[in-house]
Amino acid sequence: MAVKQQEQHPVIHQSVPVELNGRLLEPNRRIPLNLEWVEEIRVNTSAVERRASTIDTRRSVKKEWQAAWLLRAIACMDLTTLSGDDSAERVKRLCAKARYPLQRHIVEKLGIEELNLTTGAVCVYHAFVETAVKALEGTDIPVAAVSTGFPAGLSPLAERVQEIRRSVEAGAHEIDIVITRAHVFNGEWQALYDEVAAFKDACGAAHMKAILGTGDLLTLRNVARASVVAMMAGADFIKTSTGKEATNATIPVSLVMVRAIRDYAERTGMSVGFKPAGGIKTAKQALQWMYVMKDELGRPWLEPSLFRFGASSMLADIERQLEHYITGRYSAAYRHPIA
Repeated sequence: MAVKQQEQHPVIHQSVPVELNGRLLEPNRRIPLNLEWVEEIRVNTSAVERRASTIDTRRSVKKEWQAAWLLRAIACMDLTTLSGDDSAERVKRLCAKARYPLQRHIVEKLGIEELNLTTGAVCVYHAFVETAVKALEGTDIPVAAVSTGFPAGLSPLAERVQEIRRSVEAGAHEIDIVITRAHVFNGEWQALYDEVAAFKDACGAAHMKAILGTGDLLTLRNVARASVVAMMAGADFIKTSTGKEATNATIPVSLVMVRAIRDYAERTGMSVGFKPAGGIKTAKQALQWMYVMKDELGRPWLEPSLFRFGASSMLADIERQLEHYITGRYSAAYRHPIA
C-alpha cells in the first residue's frame, strides 16, 4: 500500500534550492538594521483572524495524500523533550524514536522502506546534548539545543552567549535562542538586533532559531516587527514559542510570521525558516500548519531545511492516524510511546 509521495519529492534533511515567485533565494545572512522598515510595519488583526478561520475550509487532503502529508510532517518535526525531570535514558529513548519514528509494520504496509524516514531533529536542554549526539551517531539527524536562559531569557547576556558556545562545542548542530521580550515591548529594536546578532555570532556554523515568545508579545504588530528584526540580525529560523508560555503557537501568529518571512525574502532575496512550537499535539493540527506554509510560502517551505514543528506527543497521534489508514482501526494510544 504505497502512499503517493507529495509531488514525488523525497524526505530529506539537507538544504535545497529555494525559489519564491520565480526568484532563486540565498540562505539568510545579517543585514544592517533598517528602522524605517520596522516602523512602517502594520498588521490588520481582524483580516488575519478571518484568514486564519478559513485554513481548514480552503484546503483538505484525504486518503493516501493525507498519509503522504503526515510523513512529511514527521520529517519536519523537532522531536523534543524539555521537562524538569528529563534524564539521559529518556533522551536516549527519544533519539531511538527519532531514528525510527514509525513502527516497522506501518512502514512496511505503507511501502516506504526506501525513504529511511526520520524526524527533522532532536531538541534537548544543553545538559543532554552530548547524550543525544552519541545516541544519533551514524545518522543525519541534527541535535538542537535550547539556549540563552531558556525559557525566560533573562540571565546576563554574557552567560547566554557562553551557553550557546558550550552547546556548539558539545556537538549541537542547531541552537534555539530566546529573545528578551522587553526589547519588543519598549520598541528597543537596536538592542534586540544587537542581542540576536551576538547570539548568531556565538552559534558559528550551527543554525540558529530565534524564539520570539509570541504569547508574551501582546500584539500581532509586535510579532511582525520582532520577526523582521530577528531576520535582519541573521536568524536562520524564526520560532513562535518556548512551549512554556500561557499561549503558544496559534494560526494567526503563524500567518503574521510567515508573511514577514515572505516580505523579507521579496525584499532581500534571502530565505528564513519557520518553526511553530507549543501546544501542537495532533495530526490535524500538523496539517493546518502545513497548509499555511504551502499557501503562504509555497512548496519549498515544506522541507526540513525551512520548516520544523516543535513537538513530541504529535508524533504519537500521527502514527495512530497512519495505522488507521492502513488497517481501518484506531489503536490505543499506549501502543505508540514517544520516550
